[in-house]
Amino acid sequence: METGLDRMDWRLLQELQADARLSFNELSRRVHLSAPAVAERVRRLETSGAVTGYHAHVALERAGYPVQAVVVMDCYGPSCLLRDPDVAAWPQIRQLFRITGDGCSVLVAAVPSMAEFESFIDRLARYGRPSSSMVLSQPVEWSPVVELEGGEQ
Repeated sequence: METGLDRMDWRLLQELQADARLSFNELSRRVHLSAPAVAERVRRLETSGAVTGYHAHVALERAGYPVQAVVVMDCYGPSCLLRDPDVAAWPQIRQLFRITGDGCSVLVAAVPSMAEFESFIDRLARYGRPSSSMVLSQPVEWSPVVELEGGEQ
């Protein structure tokens, strides 16, 4: 599948994923392009949707959310979790995926305590049957997107 990204785009993505706070001047030095050319390429990556945003990685434990879980929701029809637009704004939900297989969605949740998690599960139960697994550790916290061998995606 063709991505429309060339080698220079991948170099820029590599650098931005390592440090999104780089100035265009520093980025241009690292990839050996002029700063205006880098700025134009980065704007194109943003406009095309290849770069969807910039953010800080926050340690959930340090921010007061030490209890983390993966929850599979088994619901369907008009009461499905995915049909409620307000769910995306719940502060406990870190990620939400629509899936195939057993369940309709998987969400990653983080809460301050087990009591808060119990309340969260009770809230989810209004939509269907939640099945949760607690996160014990996170061996891979985040991984950058890289170009596959031969440019194939």
